[in-house]
Amino acid sequence: MNVPLWLALIVVGWLGIKLVRPPIWLVAVLLLGGYLLADSLLAPVIDPLAK
Repeated sequence: MNVPLWLALIVVGWLGIKLVRPPIWLVAVLLLGGYLLADSLLAPVIDPLAK
């Protein structure tokens, strides 16, 4: 099953806000940073760590 990245980010952000109650700006920064890193030159370096 393939889930689009944008949908996974929305679900993770929503669950994080509802369960942990961090500041919304922190959730936005973490999600945007992860999204940008996934499309960067560092993606091959991060991929083995994420698995």
